[in-house]
Amino acid sequence: MKRIIFSAMLLLLINAAIAQHVEYGIKGGVNFANLNDDAADNNAEARTGFHIGGLAHIHVTRAFAIQPEIVYSTQGAEFGNDKLKLNYINVPVLAQYMFGNGFRLQTGPQLGILTTSEWDRGDIETDVDNLSNADFSWSFGAGYLGRNGLGVDARYNLGLTDVTKSNTTDWQNRVWQIGLFYQFRHK
Repeated sequence: MKRIIFSAMLLLLINAAIAQHVEYGIKGGVNFANLNDDAADNNAEARTGFHIGGLAHIHVTRAFAIQPEIVYSTQGAEFGNDKLKLNYINVPVLAQYMFGNGFRLQTGPQLGILTTSEWDRGDIETDVDNLSNADFSWSFGAGYLGRNGLGVDARYNLGLTDVTKSNTTDWQNRVWQIGLFYQFRHK
């Protein structure tokens, strides 16, 4: 199923790139991730991590663009001295409204594919098996792109699905991301 979704998204990106003006780029930055549980107080604290990946900025009009990305993201939460480390390949597809001065607003869906999940207790790392392989989130953010192609980006990813396979917990990812990006051949 993962391969089908990934292949379909890749084909959509290729078709869109052929039809429109596209600028490719790279991005990276810091994450402040946590897990939300509406049903209980889970005492989770934010886990600091990172994200790194690539993007395709596809102009639809002068002020509107679609920006799909493929990003490796370290997420999870801390529970006192214990850490839940969740690593994802995230694929956001963002709609962007661009102002003439370089500022932009963005929002859109994000699919996350869980690559690894570990529970760290001191020096002992244990694989966690009772987590969902997919995470669906909605992203909200803003950014600024300079004339030289270098930009800054701030985003909040609001997890919409339960990332556990448990009937007793209902955790959703909550991730703040701050980073830099560079768009090649920016005009």
